Amino acid sequence: MSKAVHAARRLILGRALRSEHLGDQLLSKRLALPIFASDPLSSVAYATQEILLVLSLGGLAFLYLTPYLGAAVVVLLAVVVLSYRQVVFAYPSGGGSYEVANRNLGPSAGLTVAAALLVDYVMTVAVSVAAGVDNLISALPALNEHRVALAVGFVVLLTAMNLRGVRESGKTFAVPTYGFIAGVLVLIVTGLFRVVLGDAPVAESAAYSITPEHSGITGLALVFFALRAFSSGCTALTGVEAISNGVPAFRRPKSANAAKTLVAMGATAIVMFSGITALAIVSKVRIAERTCDLVGFTGNCDTDPQRTVIAQIAAAVFGGTTSVGFFYIQAATVLILILAANTAYNGFPLLASILARDRYLPRQLNTRGDRLAFSNGIVLLALAAGILIVIFDASVTHLIQLYILGVFTSFTLSQAGMVRHWNRLLRAEPDRAERHRIRLRRTVNGIGCALTGLVLIIVTATKFTQGAYLVVIAMPILFVMMKAIRRHYDRVAVALVLDEDSFDLPSRVHAIVLISQLHKPAARALAYARATRPSTLEAVTVQSDDTAGLQKEWDKHSMPVPLKVLASPYREVTRPIINYVKTIRRDNPREVITIYIPEYVVGHWWEHLLHNQSALRLKGRLLYTPGVMVTSVPWLLDSAEHVKYPTARPAPGDIRRGPLPAKTPAANNRP
Repeated sequence: MSKAVHAARRLILGRALRSEHLGDQLLSKRLALPIFASDPLSSVAYATQEILLVLSLGGLAFLYLTPYLGAAVVVLLAVVVLSYRQVVFAYPSGGGSYEVANRNLGPSAGLTVAAALLVDYVMTVAVSVAAGVDNLISALPALNEHRVALAVGFVVLLTAMNLRGVRESGKTFAVPTYGFIAGVLVLIVTGLFRVVLGDAPVAESAAYSITPEHSGITGLALVFFALRAFSSGCTALTGVEAISNGVPAFRRPKSANAAKTLVAMGATAIVMFSGITALAIVSKVRIAERTCDLVGFTGNCDTDPQRTVIAQIAAAVFGGTTSVGFFYIQAATVLILILAANTAYNGFPLLASILARDRYLPRQLNTRGDRLAFSNGIVLLALAAGILIVIFDASVTHLIQLYILGVFTSFTLSQAGMVRHWNRLLRAEPDRAERHRIRLRRTVNGIGCALTGLVLIIVTATKFTQGAYLVVIAMPILFVMMKAIRRHYDRVAVALVLDEDSFDLPSRVHAIVLISQLHKPAARALAYARATRPSTLEAVTVQSDDTAGLQKEWDKHSMPVPLKVLASPYREVTRPIINYVKTIRRDNPREVITIYIPEYVVGHWWEHLLHNQSALRLKGRLLYTPGVMVTSVPWLLDSAEHVKYPTARPAPGDIRRGPLPAKTPAANNRP
């Protein structure tokens, strides 16, 4: 790594942390709330809007359903929070819904939950960032044409912040999260106080009417229509499971602190969602999927954006779009929606690390980076969300259709798993009082399973043709992929098990040093090969125009190793060597063949294009040949000798032992 790249890395990510500092990254409840709960708290900024957008398809005729649908969302949110509170205590090791389903319903159910959550975490980032950009545009409409660039930029910023570590990102996100909560609570109290005084706020769109896209809806069609609006409002529940996934990140007592944070998140989200929905009804907010369906809209409906519901409420309560209160709410909403993606930035890498630990995902996802965060998972999440944002033009309306299907899949299977968990405990529990408590807990999870299962059916039915079919396709693909990864790791594990032949010594070692010309790197490789004292040692070269000169040099220096020249009528290098090695293996199957390849070590990226190309091709072929060991013998060029490496900090005890001898790359060239 060059000095400039290293400096930039440290500037962005900060100083690397030692493994023993992992305990310092554990979270208090105060920091855990903005880290794990920013998604469900921020969703109140658009959950009411999603209900109104669907109802507005029928014009103004069906807006009377808003309070009933809002109440249903509140009940569902309360039940899910109580259900996950029990998960936190029952499974404190993390993994949340995945672990519950995996242990109680089997690996296939666990993988189904994992696939659903992985997809939904990606959607959380895409939707949250797109919604944040929407609210930014509500305050600054001129930015509308830069929507996608802004969204991708925010994803990059969030990625960099999370790569700095969990605790540091929590400190960064705490102020905007608490600022948003305070702002919305002030907005609700002020608005309801004005209602009590008889001065109810009036939204800028209150006088608009809406051209209905569907009219004459009655009977079952009306029920389906209402259920579709309800399913859109259920976006308020996204991210609730993140705390149960992240219990290991809390300070002790982990489960108790996680449970308290979960309840605080649920209570706050319910109050804010209820208040915003009430103010939207009182102030008569009008919003439509297509701006041109708003009759009375001022401006160009083809290009000018509508203000979001929360923006209209803030303007109505605080006295217009130029008021301090309006800009505060918009700024806080933009920040919380952008930072809401942080829930996914913590949930996705944690879940991916658990899946990697269980060998369902590549093991690199279980590796912590310089700042003790799961860096590979963070980068993977950012790439997937960024691609979605570009494909769907950062449109909340389009992205939201792919949302929450995965959430309710995991909710339902998790609650079903908890019911089975309590049944198992009930069979083994002799104490009467404890059996009664277990039955109560089972009832809570049973109700949660029934409600979330019903919502899952509703969400699937109402959103399938709107884009949710993409999620229905993606989840099975992820499921099959994780199964295949597990089978691969299982096969490798079986193949690597020690047996009675594992420690047998080879009968002979046949060493081959590949030579292209006689120079210092070649001499060093020969010396190293001789030092290993193989049974047979020979130098091998492929016939070329320089072969005669090489043979003359070989004889001139009286080299103690015979030089074998391989014929190459078609001027190939790789094929003659491979064929020669295979011939030795066929004639002496119990011999081990060791190939020594002199290689240049360069200091600049462009020098890689000028050296070692033949060596790379040879190694690529030889590594697939059974019974062949490939050894690279490095030789540092001048450019590599001057590469500056960061000075390592002394390890404990170094000062007592005295200074160590200097280590430089040039030492690799000494025989």
